[in-house]
Amino acid sequence: MTIFEELDRELLPGFERLMLPGLSGDMLTLVGGSGPPLLLLHGDPQTHLCWHSIAPKLAEQYTVVLADLRGRGESHKPERTSDHRHYSKRLMATEQVRIMERLGFDVFRVVGHDRGARVARRMALDYPDKVERLAVMDIVPVLDFYERATSAVAQDYFYFFFLTQPFPVPDRLIAGDPRAFMGDILTSLTKPGFNYHPGALEAYLAASTTEESINSICECFRAGISSDVEDDKASRSAGRRITCPTLVFWGELGVVGRYFDMQRIWSDWAAPVSFAPMPCGHFIPEEEPELTATHLIRFLQ
Repeated sequence: MTIFEELDRELLPGFERLMLPGLSGDMLTLVGGSGPPLLLLHGDPQTHLCWHSIAPKLAEQYTVVLADLRGRGESHKPERTSDHRHYSKRLMATEQVRIMERLGFDVFRVVGHDRGARVARRMALDYPDKVERLAVMDIVPVLDFYERATSAVAQDYFYFFFLTQPFPVPDRLIAGDPRAFMGDILTSLTKPGFNYHPGALEAYLAASTTEESINSICECFRAGISSDVEDDKASRSAGRRITCPTLVFWGELGVVGRYFDMQRIWSDWAAPVSFAPMPCGHFIPEEEPELTATHLIRFLQ
């Protein structure tokens, strides 16, 4: 049994592990609970385990689906391409919609953090008939992010610019000490005094520091500044907005909370929209699990 399987058994009891076919490879997907379907999508440099303090509680009322995004965890990791489209949030959203359909869910609620929130947001824009309710955590839509970024933002969120550099620059530099690089992201963006579950932290580091995983994360950021920006520009020009009820979380102690007017930005993209500033940093599901669960249960109903 791998470390990942052991931790799933310990932290997500009752969830079934499945390997389901995605668009170009298998996707690790966990399913637990009963009730209306709810998809939870993790961020970087993490896996589905980021929901370990919340998912069991949500599973009391919902059929909870946890997925490792493509390029992460135990899911398939497509090779890089010149246009980086294998890691566009549009393609990643489509892949998750197909997974939900394979599980028998044509309409569902979706919650995403970080990268997962970007996938969930694109899903709500591209598949409005699929997403009943949307909750996103600690992101600014990518077009707004790059349009509004300042030198201070670039300093505090340096990897939004470092990871977008052409192959092999960031890939090789990270490979020199991958655990230090990924560990810094995981620990430098949290509130003071926060500690991860030690097993979960080790799983994040083990999953994100292989050569394939490093390349996947870089490709995902390269897609962010290229194809994802292009898709956002097209959506904005077409006047497309998220029409399902939307809840926006952010960490008041984090970069997003310090530098961006979240209510103004998100009100341009979604209606109806509500807001939940949280007393923490970036990694909301683990820094404030009880408060997060309370907000989600109230909103999702």
